[in-house]
Amino acid sequence: MGTSITIIVAFIAVISILIGVGVGFVTRKKMEEANLQAGRNTSASIVNEAKKEAENLKKEADLQAKDIVYQGKMEFERETRDRRKELQALEKRVQQKEENLDKKFESIDRKEAEFLKKEKNISLQEKKLKDMEDSLTVVIASQKSKLESISGISSEEAKRLLLENMENEAKLEAGKYLKRIEEETKAEADKKAKEIISLAIQRYSGEYVTERTVSVVNLPNDEMKGRIIGREGRNIRAIEAATGIDIIIDDTPEAVILSGHNPVRREIAKISLERLITDGRIHPSRIEEVVSKVETEINQAIMEAGERAIFDTGLHGIHKEIQKLIGRLKFRTSYAQNVYAHSMEVAFICGVMASELGLPTKAARRAGLLHDIGKAVDHEVEGPHAAIGADIAKKYGESPKIVAAIGQHHDDSPDSILGVLVQAADTLSAARPGARKEMLETYVKRLDDLEKIAKSFPGVDKSYALQAGREIRVLVENQAISDDAAVVLSKDIARKIEKELIYPGQIKVTDMRETRAVEYAK
Repeated sequence: MGTSITIIVAFIAVISILIGVGVGFVTRKKMEEANLQAGRNTSASIVNEAKKEAENLKKEADLQAKDIVYQGKMEFERETRDRRKELQALEKRVQQKEENLDKKFESIDRKEAEFLKKEKNISLQEKKLKDMEDSLTVVIASQKSKLESISGISSEEAKRLLLENMENEAKLEAGKYLKRIEEETKAEADKKAKEIISLAIQRYSGEYVTERTVSVVNLPNDEMKGRIIGREGRNIRAIEAATGIDIIIDDTPEAVILSGHNPVRREIAKISLERLITDGRIHPSRIEEVVSKVETEINQAIMEAGERAIFDTGLHGIHKEIQKLIGRLKFRTSYAQNVYAHSMEVAFICGVMASELGLPTKAARRAGLLHDIGKAVDHEVEGPHAAIGADIAKKYGESPKIVAAIGQHHDDSPDSILGVLVQAADTLSAARPGARKEMLETYVKRLDDLEKIAKSFPGVDKSYALQAGREIRVLVENQAISDDAAVVLSKDIARKIEKELIYPGQIKVTDMRETRAVEYAK
């Protein structure tokens, strides 16, 4: 009984297991089918989306391609239009040039025809003139013989008398003509002044440049020239670049020449080169170092010189830039006279004269000290130094009276009493014997020669050299020299002075003729 129950229970268990296995198999199969169906659905969805995206990309690509084609078409049309416009403009210019050439050819043809016509007329006139000349020759010969028989003198003697009369008449006419030209050119004083300056520069520039624009640096030996030049010329190029001065190395033994119009830079170059020679280290970096140091020292010396000049003259309120320009005059010369010392002299002389006249002495000294500041930069700024100095003084706040005195100190008639004082002091300082390295004997001899040249002309009564030989006054005889002849005489005296004398600047020749009427009251 027990065994049967066990078998039955085992059988039921086996049946249950088989049923469970069957149910699991069926369930698993359904799940696999469901998963397979879901995968198919997902695949179909992905495929559809891919197709849609591909269609969208295709549409975008089509649109971009169409846009590119459109843009290319527009660009081509624009370039075509521009090219067409350029071709039209070119065609128009070519057409205009053709028209102009046609007009020029027509004008040339017309002028050629006129020239041919004029040439024919000239040939006819030349022939007529030749015939008239032949007939006049015959008439003159006959008249000449008649005149000789009537007058009783030979043709040569008559020619001499005629030439003398014509010469006298020509001199009178020339005097009138020169007088009229002189009056007309007074309105062009500036142009005449420039011509005089140009003449002076042409006559004296060579000697002046040689003496005043070069400095000489002595060398311990000729081997130093090679060290100054340096390898492949690098040292000399460095010195010239740093100083702005040309260095001339020639056959002069144990010396080199510094050439330049700027006296300050020339002094800087001279001191720098002397220090480099003493130091012995000559190379580009050392050159730049020494030049920079010397520039600082020179600028300091310039400021100190300007400050000392202002202090010595008892002035104040002068702008620092003007003070610097005054100091620069220490390195400037005029006909071998130091302009710095000359300016100090003019300042003191102006002050003394102003004191004697009861005028403000400080203003006079100020105008005298500043009258030549234009010379500090006249190698850099175009124009006469008086005008340059006036512009500088005006720029840095000097009073109009001071500016006018500076600008007019070389005029014939200054507008103000201050300008007259500066002009007089300038003449006294510059023209005294020895101020400009002129020996007294040479100075006196030149004055004597001036007066002798003037007296050598007929009709001259007396002559006086004035303003240290800058002017000569000539008194002529009233009966012998007319007003027009006096003009010719002044020209002749000036030409003879130019030929026979050597002098700085220019000499003014003034002829004076007067009529005196004398009567006695009884």
